Amino acid sequence: MTSPVRRRPRPRGDAPKAACAALDLGTNNCRMLVARPSGRSFKVIDSFSRVIRLGEGLSATGRLGEAAIGRALEALGVCAAKIRRRRVARIRGVATEACRRAVNGASFLERIERQTGIVLETVSPREEARLTLAGVAPLLDAALPLAMIVDIGGGSTEVTWIAQSPGRAPRTLGVLSIPSGVVTLAERHGTGLIAADAYAEMVAGIDAGLAPFDAEHGIAGEVAAGRVHMLGTSGTVTMLGGLHLGLELYDRSRVDGLDIDFDSIHAIVGRLRGMDLESRAAHPCIGRQRADLAVAGCAILEALCRRWPVGRLRVADRGIREGLLMSMMGDGR
Repeated sequence: MTSPVRRRPRPRGDAPKAACAALDLGTNNCRMLVARPSGRSFKVIDSFSRVIRLGEGLSATGRLGEAAIGRALEALGVCAAKIRRRRVARIRGVATEACRRAVNGASFLERIERQTGIVLETVSPREEARLTLAGVAPLLDAALPLAMIVDIGGGSTEVTWIAQSPGRAPRTLGVLSIPSGVVTLAERHGTGLIAADAYAEMVAGIDAGLAPFDAEHGIAGEVAAGRVHMLGTSGTVTMLGGLHLGLELYDRSRVDGLDIDFDSIHAIVGRLRGMDLESRAAHPCIGRQRADLAVAGCAILEALCRRWPVGRLRVADRGIREGLLMSMMGDGR
Protein backbone atom coordinates (compact mmCIF):
# COMPACT_ATOMS: atom_id res chain seq x y z
CA MET A 1 0.00 0.00 0.00
CA THR A 2 1.44 3.28 -1.05
CA SER A 3 1.76 6.09 1.43
CA PRO A 4 -0.38 9.16 0.87
CA VAL A 5 1.43 12.09 -0.70
CA ARG A 6 2.11 14.73 1.91
CA ARG A 7 2.08 18.28 0.64
CA ARG A 8 4.70 20.54 2.08
CA PRO A 9 2.93 23.37 3.90
CA ARG A 10 3.24 26.75 2.22
CA PRO A 11 5.62 29.01 4.14
CA ARG A 12 3.70 31.76 5.79
CA GLY A 13 5.74 34.41 4.03
CA ASP A 14 4.52 33.13 0.62
CA ALA A 15 0.86 33.72 1.35
CA PRO A 16 -0.51 36.62 -0.73
CA LYS A 17 -1.06 39.69 1.37
CA ALA A 18 -4.49 41.28 1.57
CA ALA A 19 -5.25 43.86 -1.09
CA CYS A 20 -6.12 47.49 -0.40
CA ALA A 21 -7.96 49.90 -2.69
CA ALA A 22 -7.52 53.67 -2.86
CA LEU A 23 -10.17 55.68 -4.68
CA ASP A 24 -10.02 59.38 -5.58
CA LEU A 25 -13.21 60.99 -6.85
CA GLY A 26 -12.19 64.38 -8.18
CA THR A 27 -13.84 67.21 -10.07
CA ASN A 28 -12.64 65.84 -13.39
CA ASN A 29 -11.51 62.23 -12.85
CA CYS A 30 -12.44 59.05 -11.02
CA ARG A 31 -9.28 57.06 -10.27
CA MET A 32 -8.52 53.94 -8.26
CA LEU A 33 -5.50 51.80 -7.43
CA VAL A 34 -5.65 48.29 -5.97
CA ALA A 35 -2.40 47.11 -4.40
CA ARG A 36 -0.80 44.64 -2.01
CA PRO A 37 1.93 45.47 0.50
CA SER A 38 5.43 44.81 -0.78
CA GLY A 39 8.26 45.50 1.64
CA ARG A 40 8.01 49.13 2.72
CA SER A 41 5.87 50.02 -0.28
CA PHE A 42 3.20 48.28 -2.37
CA LYS A 43 2.65 46.49 -5.67
CA VAL A 44 -0.24 47.65 -7.85
CA ILE A 45 -2.39 44.75 -9.05
CA ASP A 46 -5.23 46.69 -10.67
CA SER A 47 -6.15 50.25 -11.55
CA PHE A 48 -8.89 52.40 -13.03
CA SER A 49 -9.02 55.94 -14.39
CA ARG A 50 -11.81 57.71 -16.22
CA VAL A 51 -12.64 61.33 -17.00
CA ILE A 52 -16.15 61.90 -15.61
CA ARG A 53 -16.40 65.73 -15.41
CA LEU A 54 -18.22 65.56 -12.09
CA GLY A 55 -17.84 69.32 -11.62
CA GLU A 56 -19.38 70.19 -14.96
CA GLY A 57 -21.56 73.29 -14.49
CA LEU A 58 -20.95 73.36 -10.73
CA SER A 59 -19.50 76.88 -10.69
CA ALA A 60 -22.70 78.22 -12.28
CA THR A 61 -25.33 76.21 -10.39
CA GLY A 62 -23.68 75.19 -7.11
CA ARG A 63 -24.97 71.66 -7.71
CA LEU A 64 -23.75 68.41 -9.21
CA GLY A 65 -25.78 67.80 -12.36
CA GLU A 66 -27.61 64.56 -13.07
CA ALA A 67 -25.58 63.82 -16.20
CA ALA A 68 -22.34 64.23 -14.24
CA ILE A 69 -23.70 62.11 -11.38
CA GLY A 70 -24.64 59.40 -13.89
CA ARG A 71 -21.12 59.33 -15.32
CA ALA A 72 -19.63 59.13 -11.84
CA LEU A 73 -21.94 56.29 -10.76
CA GLU A 74 -21.12 54.32 -13.89
CA ALA A 75 -17.38 54.71 -13.24
CA LEU A 76 -17.77 53.80 -9.57
CA GLY A 77 -19.72 50.71 -10.60
CA VAL A 78 -16.66 49.55 -12.52
CA CYS A 79 -14.53 50.25 -9.44
CA ALA A 80 -16.91 48.24 -7.24
CA ALA A 81 -16.65 45.26 -9.60
CA LYS A 82 -12.85 45.39 -9.46
CA ILE A 83 -12.93 45.62 -5.67
CA ARG A 84 -15.06 42.48 -5.49
CA ARG A 85 -12.99 40.60 -8.05
CA ARG A 86 -9.73 41.42 -6.27
CA ARG A 87 -11.20 40.53 -2.86
CA VAL A 88 -10.09 43.82 -1.41
CA ALA A 89 -9.78 43.68 2.37
CA ARG A 90 -9.58 47.40 3.00
CA ILE A 91 -10.65 50.42 1.02
CA ARG A 92 -10.46 54.16 1.55
CA GLY A 93 -12.13 56.47 -0.91
CA VAL A 94 -12.12 60.26 -0.85
CA ALA A 95 -14.03 62.98 -2.64
CA THR A 96 -12.49 66.39 -3.15
CA GLU A 97 -13.43 69.86 -4.39
CA ALA A 98 -16.61 69.12 -6.35
CA CYS A 99 -18.24 67.39 -3.40
CA ARG A 100 -16.88 70.01 -0.97
CA ARG A 101 -18.60 72.79 -2.90
CA ALA A 102 -21.82 71.20 -4.14
CA VAL A 103 -24.97 71.70 -2.08
CA ASN A 104 -26.00 68.15 -3.03
CA GLY A 105 -22.55 66.69 -2.36
CA ALA A 106 -23.56 64.79 0.78
CA SER A 107 -26.70 63.30 -0.79
CA PHE A 108 -24.62 62.24 -3.80
CA LEU A 109 -22.22 60.31 -1.54
CA GLU A 110 -25.18 58.57 0.10
CA ARG A 111 -26.44 57.60 -3.35
CA ILE A 112 -23.02 56.17 -4.22
CA GLU A 113 -23.10 53.97 -1.13
CA ARG A 114 -26.63 52.73 -1.88
CA GLN A 115 -25.92 51.89 -5.51
CA THR A 116 -22.32 50.64 -5.39
CA GLY A 117 -21.54 49.84 -1.76
CA ILE A 118 -18.55 52.19 -1.86
CA VAL A 119 -18.24 54.61 1.06
CA LEU A 120 -16.52 57.89 0.21
CA GLU A 121 -15.57 60.69 2.57
CA THR A 122 -15.27 64.33 1.56
CA VAL A 123 -11.85 65.46 2.72
CA SER A 124 -10.70 68.98 3.55
CA PRO A 125 -8.02 70.71 1.45
CA ARG A 126 -5.53 70.15 4.28
CA GLU A 127 -6.23 66.40 4.41
CA GLU A 128 -6.06 66.24 0.61
CA ALA A 129 -2.66 67.95 0.76
CA ARG A 130 -1.46 65.56 3.50
CA LEU A 131 -2.37 62.51 1.46
CA THR A 132 -0.82 63.96 -1.68
CA LEU A 133 2.41 64.67 0.20
CA ALA A 134 2.50 61.07 1.42
CA GLY A 135 2.15 59.91 -2.17
CA VAL A 136 4.79 62.14 -3.77
CA ALA A 137 7.34 62.39 -0.92
CA PRO A 138 9.82 59.94 -2.55
CA LEU A 139 10.25 62.38 -5.45
CA LEU A 140 11.10 65.46 -3.37
CA ASP A 141 14.63 66.83 -3.77
CA ALA A 142 16.11 66.28 -0.32
CA ALA A 143 19.11 68.48 -1.14
CA LEU A 144 17.00 71.62 -0.68
CA PRO A 145 15.55 72.62 2.72
CA LEU A 146 12.19 73.83 1.39
CA ALA A 147 9.72 72.55 -1.17
CA MET A 148 6.31 73.26 -2.58
CA ILE A 149 3.90 70.74 -4.03
CA VAL A 150 1.50 72.20 -6.58
CA ASP A 151 -1.61 70.18 -7.39
CA ILE A 152 -3.66 71.56 -10.29
CA GLY A 153 -7.07 69.93 -10.01
CA GLY A 154 -10.35 70.20 -11.84
CA GLY A 155 -12.08 72.46 -9.33
CA SER A 156 -9.25 73.78 -7.19
CA THR A 157 -5.50 74.31 -7.02
CA GLU A 158 -3.55 73.36 -3.90
CA VAL A 159 -0.08 74.49 -2.84
CA THR A 160 1.64 72.75 0.07
CA TRP A 161 4.67 74.52 1.60
CA ILE A 162 7.12 72.06 3.13
CA ALA A 163 10.29 72.04 5.22
CA GLN A 164 12.82 69.23 4.78
CA SER A 165 15.73 68.07 6.89
CA PRO A 166 17.98 64.98 6.59
CA GLY A 167 16.65 61.84 8.20
CA ARG A 168 13.22 63.30 8.95
CA ALA A 169 9.87 63.18 7.17
CA PRO A 170 8.85 66.36 5.32
CA ARG A 171 7.01 68.82 7.58
CA THR A 172 4.04 70.84 6.28
CA LEU A 173 4.34 74.55 7.01
CA GLY A 174 1.20 75.72 5.24
CA VAL A 175 -1.51 74.70 2.78
CA LEU A 176 -3.28 76.94 0.27
CA SER A 177 -6.40 75.93 -1.65
CA ILE A 178 -7.64 78.23 -4.44
CA PRO A 179 -11.18 77.42 -5.68
CA SER A 180 -10.10 77.53 -9.33
CA GLY A 181 -9.03 74.54 -11.39
CA VAL A 182 -8.91 73.52 -15.02
CA VAL A 183 -12.64 72.79 -15.27
CA THR A 184 -13.78 76.02 -13.62
CA LEU A 185 -11.40 78.17 -15.69
CA ALA A 186 -12.28 76.42 -18.95
CA GLU A 187 -16.00 76.92 -18.33
CA ARG A 188 -15.41 80.60 -17.58
CA HIS A 189 -12.95 81.48 -20.36
CA GLY A 190 -13.53 78.94 -23.14
CA THR A 191 -11.82 75.87 -24.52
CA GLY A 192 -10.63 76.70 -28.05
CA LEU A 193 -8.17 79.39 -29.02
CA ILE A 194 -8.03 81.68 -25.99
CA ALA A 195 -7.52 85.40 -26.65
CA ALA A 196 -4.41 86.95 -25.11
CA ASP A 197 -6.41 89.17 -22.75
CA ALA A 198 -8.52 86.24 -21.50
CA TYR A 199 -5.42 84.16 -20.91
CA ALA A 200 -3.77 87.04 -19.04
CA GLU A 201 -6.91 87.35 -16.92
CA MET A 202 -6.68 83.67 -15.93
CA VAL A 203 -3.02 84.01 -14.95
CA ALA A 204 -3.66 87.22 -12.99
CA GLY A 205 -6.60 85.67 -11.15
CA ILE A 206 -4.54 82.70 -9.98
CA ASP A 207 -1.64 84.96 -9.01
CA ALA A 208 -3.96 87.09 -6.88
CA GLY A 209 -4.89 83.93 -4.97
CA LEU A 210 -1.23 83.01 -4.45
CA ALA A 211 -0.03 86.43 -3.23
CA PRO A 212 -1.30 86.34 0.42
CA PHE A 213 0.14 82.83 0.95
CA ASP A 214 3.46 84.00 -0.53
CA ALA A 215 3.59 86.97 1.84
CA GLU A 216 2.55 84.95 4.90
CA HIS A 217 5.35 82.41 4.50
CA GLY A 218 8.03 84.58 2.88
CA ILE A 219 8.27 82.18 -0.02
CA ALA A 220 9.58 84.67 -2.60
CA GLY A 221 12.65 85.40 -0.48
CA GLU A 222 13.41 81.70 -0.07
CA VAL A 223 13.03 81.20 -3.82
CA ALA A 224 15.43 84.07 -4.49
CA ALA A 225 17.93 82.41 -2.16
CA GLY A 226 17.77 79.18 -4.17
CA ARG A 227 16.40 77.13 -1.26
CA VAL A 228 13.14 75.88 -2.82
CA HIS A 229 12.20 72.80 -4.85
CA MET A 230 8.92 72.69 -6.83
CA LEU A 231 7.08 69.46 -7.56
CA GLY A 232 3.86 69.28 -9.58
CA THR A 233 1.21 66.57 -9.53
CA SER A 234 -1.72 66.74 -11.94
CA GLY A 235 -2.81 65.91 -15.44
CA THR A 236 -1.51 69.28 -16.56
CA VAL A 237 2.08 68.63 -15.49
CA THR A 238 2.16 65.01 -16.69
CA MET A 239 0.83 66.21 -20.06
CA LEU A 240 3.64 68.79 -20.22
CA GLY A 241 6.12 66.05 -19.31
CA GLY A 242 5.01 63.95 -22.26
CA LEU A 243 5.18 66.95 -24.59
CA HIS A 244 8.63 67.90 -23.28
CA LEU A 245 9.93 64.41 -24.10
CA GLY A 246 8.20 64.37 -27.49
CA LEU A 247 6.45 61.10 -26.70
CA GLU A 248 4.23 59.54 -29.35
CA LEU A 249 2.53 57.54 -26.61
CA TYR A 250 2.40 58.58 -22.95
CA ASP A 251 4.83 56.57 -20.80
CA ARG A 252 4.49 56.96 -17.04
CA SER A 253 7.89 55.40 -16.37
CA ARG A 254 9.58 58.21 -18.33
CA VAL A 255 7.47 61.07 -17.01
CA ASP A 256 7.25 60.31 -13.28
CA GLY A 257 10.21 62.09 -11.66
CA LEU A 258 11.12 64.09 -14.77
CA ASP A 259 12.59 67.58 -14.29
CA ILE A 260 11.51 70.31 -16.74
CA ASP A 261 13.24 73.68 -16.78
CA PHE A 262 11.01 76.76 -16.81
CA ASP A 263 12.22 77.92 -20.25
CA SER A 264 10.97 74.62 -21.71
CA ILE A 265 7.67 74.97 -19.85
CA HIS A 266 7.12 78.46 -21.26
CA ALA A 267 7.93 77.22 -24.79
CA ILE A 268 5.48 74.29 -24.52
CA VAL A 269 2.77 76.56 -23.10
CA GLY A 270 3.29 78.95 -26.01
CA ARG A 271 2.82 76.11 -28.52
CA LEU A 272 -0.31 74.85 -26.77
CA ARG A 273 -1.86 78.32 -26.73
CA GLY A 274 -1.37 78.53 -30.50
CA MET A 275 -3.15 75.21 -31.18
CA ASP A 276 -6.87 74.96 -31.81
CA LEU A 277 -9.03 72.43 -29.99
CA GLU A 278 -8.83 69.77 -32.72
CA SER A 279 -5.04 70.02 -32.96
CA ARG A 280 -4.72 69.52 -29.20
CA ALA A 281 -7.15 66.61 -29.28
CA ALA A 282 -5.13 64.91 -32.02
CA HIS A 283 -1.91 64.98 -30.02
CA PRO A 284 -1.26 61.61 -28.31
CA CYS A 285 -0.02 63.21 -25.07
CA ILE A 286 -3.11 65.45 -24.79
CA GLY A 287 -6.07 63.58 -26.29
CA ARG A 288 -9.68 64.54 -26.70
CA GLN A 289 -10.58 64.21 -23.01
CA ARG A 290 -7.96 66.77 -21.95
CA ALA A 291 -7.82 69.00 -25.02
CA ASP A 292 -10.42 71.48 -23.79
CA LEU A 293 -8.74 71.83 -20.37
CA ALA A 294 -5.10 72.08 -21.48
CA VAL A 295 -4.85 75.87 -21.83
CA ALA A 296 -6.58 76.50 -18.49
CA GLY A 297 -4.04 74.19 -16.83
CA CYS A 298 -1.22 76.04 -18.55
CA ALA A 299 -2.51 79.37 -17.21
CA ILE A 300 -2.50 78.04 -13.65
CA LEU A 301 0.99 76.59 -14.01
CA GLU A 302 2.29 79.78 -15.60
CA ALA A 303 0.98 81.82 -12.66
CA LEU A 304 2.80 79.47 -10.26
CA CYS A 305 6.05 79.67 -12.24
CA ARG A 306 5.92 83.47 -12.47
CA ARG A 307 5.17 83.92 -8.79
CA TRP A 308 7.87 81.45 -7.69
CA PRO A 309 10.62 81.25 -10.37
CA VAL A 310 12.58 78.34 -8.93
CA GLY A 311 13.80 77.42 -12.43
CA ARG A 312 12.61 73.84 -12.75
CA LEU A 313 9.60 71.66 -12.02
CA ARG A 314 9.70 67.99 -11.10
CA VAL A 315 6.76 66.01 -12.49
CA ALA A 316 4.95 63.47 -10.32
CA ASP A 317 2.62 60.97 -11.94
CA ARG A 318 1.41 59.95 -8.50
CA GLY A 319 -0.46 61.62 -5.68
CA ILE A 320 -3.47 61.12 -3.46
CA ARG A 321 -4.14 57.46 -4.32
CA GLU A 322 -0.56 56.49 -3.49
CA GLY A 323 -0.86 58.50 -0.28
CA LEU A 324 -4.03 56.65 0.64
CA LEU A 325 -2.33 53.29 0.05
CA MET A 326 0.70 54.22 2.12
CA SER A 327 -1.59 55.46 4.88
CA MET A 328 -3.64 52.27 4.95
CA MET A 329 -0.67 49.94 4.76
CA GLY A 330 1.02 51.84 7.54
CA ASP A 331 -2.13 51.51 9.67
CA GLY A 332 -2.63 55.28 9.51
CA ARG A 333 -5.34 57.52 8.23
